Order: sequence, then structure tokens, then C-alpha cells
Amino acid sequence: MATDGDSFRAVLAQWPSGVVIVTTGTPGGGWHGMTASSFSSVSVDPPLVLVCLARSTRTHRLIQERGTFAVSVLGRDQAELGRRFAGRDRTPDRFAGAAWTTGVTGSPVLADSTGWLDCRVAHAHPGGDHTIFVGEVLAADTPRRVTPVLFHSRAWGRLADPLPDEIAVADTGLLSVLRARGVEGTRPARIARALRAAGTRVRLFGPYGEPPPREDLDPATASALITDPARVGAVVGAGAGVAEFAVPAPERPAGTAAPPSGTARSTSENAAVIVDAARRAGLVTVAHVTEAFAEGRAGAVLSAVGRLAELGCDEIGLEEGGLPASPLRVRDLLQDAVAAARPVPLRVRLRERHGIGMVNALIAMKSGVRLFDTTLGGVDGALPGEDVLFLAEQLNVASPVDRTALIAGAVDLETCWGSSLPGRTYRSAR
Repeated sequence: MATDGDSFRAVLAQWPSGVVIVTTGTPGGGWHGMTASSFSSVSVDPPLVLVCLARSTRTHRLIQERGTFAVSVLGRDQAELGRRFAGRDRTPDRFAGAAWTTGVTGSPVLADSTGWLDCRVAHAHPGGDHTIFVGEVLAADTPRRVTPVLFHSRAWGRLADPLPDEIAVADTGLLSVLRARGVEGTRPARIARALRAAGTRVRLFGPYGEPPPREDLDPATASALITDPARVGAVVGAGAGVAEFAVPAPERPAGTAAPPSGTARSTSENAAVIVDAARRAGLVTVAHVTEAFAEGRAGAVLSAVGRLAELGCDEIGLEEGGLPASPLRVRDLLQDAVAAARPVPLRVRLRERHGIGMVNALIAMKSGVRLFDTTLGGVDGALPGEDVLFLAEQLNVASPVDRTALIAGAVDLETCWGSSLPGRTYRSAR
């Protein structure tokens, strides 16, 4: 069957690809560029890439004359810039309003792209009405780790959000709340033991209390929140296998490139000391970024996540605090945070507000989050672990945690709470 241009392009449109901007210099010292999707790696040693450009374009002519080009890979929030360089925006200066810098070849690279390559043409092969330019990579960088923009069927999009195969929940609030309410006797320890036996990691103590006696349960099911590296010994002594610490994301006023002087350094230094002490003690380390979903703090949070991943934290938690998180904000932050933390897994602690908390939990799962910090019964405003597991069951997402045991714990908790718990699903399962 004969193939015409339209049918050929229709088939190729079914192949999804990333989007790059190919740039080069002009004889007058200016810049020129275009959007492309025909880009690929060729070799690691030596580092080679290729771009395929139509011979009719000005970009093709300039690269052929100059022998140099750069490739900037676009993130999911840079689709408009891609459209502009594709000629869909009649802006006179395509480079205006974006952060560009000059590479070693003189070609411009996008300073906040997900990655860029500065190249010298090594080979130019004819390819029908295109030329295949093979470039030797002279310089490269990955300024941001965010999800990419995609091009498929002549439309711009982003990566799909598959559900995880499995999730787990930890209880990071219950014992703190019970201590604050003056609940004494054996009930708190009994409930905590039942949760741990069910596979839930339980925060045994923190700055609000002293370590409880060691138990015969798996240390991986017990954690402690500390602020001082000297407390690592107390974590080990209590039979806990996990040391947690909080890291406030530095405030970044509008128009400034860095947090107030000294803030990030002191926070990072303290985190580094805790991580080092915990690692030497054989503990898992979990860093929690507080107020992570507050409006206007995404850049600071992503920077904190990147630093904590570099420090060697085993897990990084993002907490919704007193400032509520909208579903859109949760989605936008988590998609980039998961990429910034990789391969370190992210945890989230979300709050229940008029049912939005469970929506945010679903979004978190679809953004690649598998670990949830919760509180039994939702008694401190956090999502209840039994409710998150109920949601997972409805989505056919497995969990090693026994939800039946959490429900029994919630029923036990209700007897000392004096009223129904905020959690929604434990009552229906009784």
C-alpha cells in the first residue's frame, strides 16, 4: 500500500517523544533556535547525540555554517516556550523572558531546562529532506530534575500517573496526641504494639517525651523524632530502627535567588550531623520537610529535597501543616519532588479537610508516592491510616499493613477518646 505524506505523518504522530529546543549562534552575534523532537543519543564514549533538521529551516543553515549547536530538554512547565520556538507564538524575540546562558561553543542553553548539551558537529549525514547532525558533546548539565513535557499525536502533555503496586502507612501522631491529652495506663502502649504488629511503623517518642521500654518487636516498625544528634543513642536504646528529624524549607522571598544568609547552611549542617550519627548507629534516617505544600514554597521545598537526597537520607517526607494544600498544588509539587528525590523514596503527611485529604492521597499515589505518614483515627487532623488503606483497597493497591488490626486499634482508641473519632471508615467496618 502506497504511503503519502499525510498518512506517514499520522503514523509518526503516534510515537510519543520528549521535546527539545535546538539552538545555535548567528553571524551577527545573536541567537537562533527551533523546537524539535527528532533527537537521540548515539554514543557514550565518545559522547555523541543527533538531531534531525529539515534542510529548509534557518536553524539547519546556521548549524551547517557554524558547526555547533546546543540542545535544551524541556520540563513539563515549559510547554509554552516549546510552542514559541515551534513558531506558534509570533513573539518577535523567542528568547525573551526565559533564562538563557551561553555555552562553550557560543550556542545558548536554557539555564532552567531539565538538561542541556553543548555540541560541536562531528558528522552531517543526508536524510531525505532532512540532515542528521551528529554532535560531539563538549559540555552538559542537568539544572533541574522535574518531569518532562511530552509530544504525542500533535498535542503537548506530560507523563501518565500510574498507581503504585503497593503502599505502606506509618503512624507519626497518635502517641503524641495521647500524651498531650493525659491518657495514661497501658492503653497507649497496647494500641502502639498492635499497630506495630500489624506492620505499621509507629513513632514511639519525640521531643515531647522520653523513650519507652524496649519491646521484642521488629525495630523497623518503631521510629523516634529527634532534634539533637546526641539522641541517636536513645533511639537505639528504645529498640527503634528509624531516626526522624524535621527540616523547615527555607523561606525564599519573591525576587531572591537564595534563602536568608546562614539559614540553609545551619539547617543542612544539623541534618548532615544527624544523618551521619544515625547511619553509624545502623538506623534508617527520615527527614521531614515541614509546611511543604504551602503556596509559593515549591522552589524552596524542591531545593531542600535535593539537598537531603545528597546527604544520604533513606526517606524524605513532605508534610502538610497548618497551611492547606490544594489538589493541584499537591500534584505539581509531588511530580517534581519525586524526580528530585530519586532514588530516595518520598513520604507524605496529609491532613483531612472536608474530604480533600483523601483526594490529595489519591493524587500522591498517582504521583509515585508509596509511603504515607498518618494518625490512627485522624485524631490530630492527619489522614487516618485505616482510611488511606481503605482507599488503596478500592484501587486494588496492595499493602503489607493489616487494615483489620488498625480498625481494631481505632475501636480501642474510641473508648478512651470519649467520642467518635474523626476517621470515616473504621465505624463502617465494625
